[in-house]
Amino acid sequence: MTARGNERRAIFRDDRDRLHFLELLGELPERFGTRLHGWVLMDNHFHLLLETPEANLSRTGQWLNVSYSVWFNRRHQRSGHLFQGRFGAVLVGDEGEWLEVARYVHLNPVRVARLGLSKQDQQLQKTAGARDPGARRVGERLRVLRDYRWSSYGAYVGLRASPAWLTRQALLGACGGRTAGEQRRAFEAYHEAPLREGRLERVWDRVVAGAVLGSERFVVEVRAAWKRRSAEEVHSRDLSGGVPWESVVGAVEAVHGGRWTEFRDRHGDWGRDAALYLGRQRGRLKLEELAELSGGVGYTAVAQAIRRVRQQIQGDKAWRRRIDAVSEQLSKMKM
Repeated sequence: MTARGNERRAIFRDDRDRLHFLELLGELPERFGTRLHGWVLMDNHFHLLLETPEANLSRTGQWLNVSYSVWFNRRHQRSGHLFQGRFGAVLVGDEGEWLEVARYVHLNPVRVARLGLSKQDQQLQKTAGARDPGARRVGERLRVLRDYRWSSYGAYVGLRASPAWLTRQALLGACGGRTAGEQRRAFEAYHEAPLREGRLERVWDRVVAGAVLGSERFVVEVRAAWKRRSAEEVHSRDLSGGVPWESVVGAVEAVHGGRWTEFRDRHGDWGRDAALYLGRQRGRLKLEELAELSGGVGYTAVAQAIRRVRQQIQGDKAWRRRIDAVSEQLSKMKM
């Protein structure tokens, strides 16, 4: 998913704008069940690598752009459209294409003329006039990539802490390696190789019909689905949706070591809050449903509990380990 500023004007004027946009990204898993695999914020546009199990990309993109536009206009005392039309999106196929798109997203900050990586430079690299960039320029490219704060690359390669809402394992695993360290180094090498060689392929050149990127078989399957009905309609009807509440409770019980009925009403116990958080994030249950399932607590209390967990896993390693352990337990269960 991508969106650009109206008339190519800046949509991020300072770091406060960027931080607020990241805060909105942090709400996507809870609100829409999305999984965010990668992102980059440039001055006048952004790119997101999103997975939408609930086939609700339109709702997700509209909420994100509208929410940010309203906040931005109020803060900067302006009016009118912030973004250039509706957001753009491409349906991506298997892990190979996901990796290529992730690399394209992460390398946005270095695709500039001063680093010898402009569009014109890339065309030259495909001809007999291609030049060795040299150690000095390569070093500068790597420094810009690694120092850039406003992308998920630093979280992937261990340069910065990863936000709780960033899903990393799929892409790290696709790069190869048995241990976390090996996967991280493979991911880093995959991204940085083009900067050393001076060749940045445009993954979008292989997009079919302006909307699909993948193998020939994947494109055929998507086209067949479009002929029957829209891709989102197919998924929304055929997929079961969220994880059953009983599975969430069972996973929490397995990690917690106690029974749900024992700790559900226990003041200060982490088990209830964790179940509510994952019931919303993974189960896609409404707040009213969670309130009833957790013993009739109030709607507001459920929302506050979910917000508490989101804040805890941002800064408390123990909480993050608990949620990761419960999530791992869920992945082992047969839904």
